[in-house]
Amino acid sequence: MKTFGLIGYPLSHSFSKKYFSDKFMDEGLADCVYENFPIENIELIEEIIQHHPSLVGLNVTIPYKEKVIPYLDDTNEIVKETGACNCIKIHQGKKIGFNTDVIGFGKSLDVKLNASHKHALVLGTGGAAKAVHYALKQRNIST
Repeated sequence: MKTFGLIGYPLSHSFSKKYFSDKFMDEGLADCVYENFPIENIELIEEIIQHHPSLVGLNVTIPYKEKVIPYLDDTNEIVKETGACNCIKIHQGKKIGFNTDVIGFGKSLDVKLNASHKHALVLGTGGAAKAVHYALKQRNIST
């Protein structure tokens, strides 16, 4: 059984468990399960991984998109540039961080932006805001 999950605190706002559980069922992935791991302290990530040996991936939400980075063994370039991680692959005991928010925000921006757009105001300073800033920068829009 492959276990995926979400870390953050609180998690009452999140629809991830239902979304991914439904997705696994719809895709016929009977060997996959998705769990919420509400942790009040990022240090507990090590305990979660230790106690769930079938864990192969984690989504990261508030307030840990930035705080999780010191607990990773490696990151992709986007995490290095943004300073935010929202997705962790766990493979052979290694935790590798990614930022898929940049792709998601970028695609949602592409349907609204046109050549006349040169500036944007981004409210927020957390991990999601960092992803938006990065996505806008890739599109030559100053923030």
